[in-house]
Amino acid sequence: MKKASRRHFLIQSGIGIPSILAYRTGCAAPSERINMGFIGMGNRGIGVMEAFLKHEDVQGVAICDVHDLHYRDRDWGEGRALGRDPGKALVDKINGNNDCVAYSDYRKLLERDDLDAVMVATPDHWHYHITLEALKRGIDVYCEKPVTHLFAEGQDIYREVAKQNAIFQVGSQQRSDPLFRKAVEIVRNGHLGELSGFEVGLPTGYTEPLGDTKITEPPKGLDYDMWCGPGEKLPYMRARHHRLWRGHSEYGGGNLMDFIGHHNDIAHWGMGYEATGPVEVKTRRWTPSKTEVYNTPVDYEIRSVYPDGKIGLISSMYSGGAKWIGKDGWIRVNRGKLEASNEAWLKTDFDPGNWKAYRSPGHQRNFIDCVKSRKETVAPAENGHRCITPGHLGWVSAKLGRGIKWDPEKEVIIGDDEAQQELMKRNYREW
Repeated sequence: MKKASRRHFLIQSGIGIPSILAYRTGCAAPSERINMGFIGMGNRGIGVMEAFLKHEDVQGVAICDVHDLHYRDRDWGEGRALGRDPGKALVDKINGNNDCVAYSDYRKLLERDDLDAVMVATPDHWHYHITLEALKRGIDVYCEKPVTHLFAEGQDIYREVAKQNAIFQVGSQQRSDPLFRKAVEIVRNGHLGELSGFEVGLPTGYTEPLGDTKITEPPKGLDYDMWCGPGEKLPYMRARHHRLWRGHSEYGGGNLMDFIGHHNDIAHWGMGYEATGPVEVKTRRWTPSKTEVYNTPVDYEIRSVYPDGKIGLISSMYSGGAKWIGKDGWIRVNRGKLEASNEAWLKTDFDPGNWKAYRSPGHQRNFIDCVKSRKETVAPAENGHRCITPGHLGWVSAKLGRGIKWDPEKEVIIGDDEAQQELMKRNYREW
């Protein structure tokens, strides 16, 4: 029985619904709750989990992490405790019991038959494997961005979402922010006039090691082999572990692939490119890190030409956020900041026009509502995959030293077999 129908069956029949008081004051009835598992108890994972558990109709039933207790990249005991043990303790505190089950292997968590949905907040190289298995088991997924670490993985995910009629939310929370929505509506309603394109400003990469580079045995309580999983098992060092893992391409794509799922997603939304992509991509100013600890770029610029002739530029040398440029003006949006050539557009009472963006009541709330209604989320899988595709193509262009011609409908590189093979690589390690 599909997880969506399990809930419908309980509501309709009343079978299996105990008449007990909710653990939390004002908590929704058992038949109305979404049972969730949470995979990845790092700083981001625990934060997003808390955001979910604030909603009365979400019940945390299980958590998973390969590290029992840590403090991210900080010294021991400093800051918030993270990992499997603090994750379980938090859920138990919210639920008012000791029923949350803690796992060190996500596969055991996904074997449960009471899950409606899971959150995936692991390092990037694990997103695909966990998400795909969850989808195949009929479980809805909220996955942090970027959707996947590798290009081909993203294709698999959005196609599996469609096949399963699953609900999927990319953790690109800017889609649920009214300020970003307002900027997109101003652009989509034509206030900028004929558009020439957009600029996306992302952070620079890691120039030097950001932690201790001494190679040591992994800390006690960490299953490092499982943490590396499908990625190469590089020698353990703190400078490549919690928070800092994205500096190496085995585990992440640097700040380029970290933030492209935020700001280029918004840029695509404003341009109406949610389900398409560029036809040409060329990387410029690709500057490698000065340290061998990391191999992701420090500075970069990716120039994309879209089917309508518009130009998209993604660079570490622009101001942060998404900027659209038109014949009649420009507008830029970043977190907490909206700028424009016309100050009238910025006024709180300004109505952008008839075209309205998807109204999300909040990123986690939107996912919960969609799990219940089966309506598509504000940040669906294919949109998340399409907005990071220029980044994947940019990596190929940088490695091969030439531009890429791209068919956005078929999602293949045109006339360059070497580049296509590079794009589709999946060098998984057995774990």
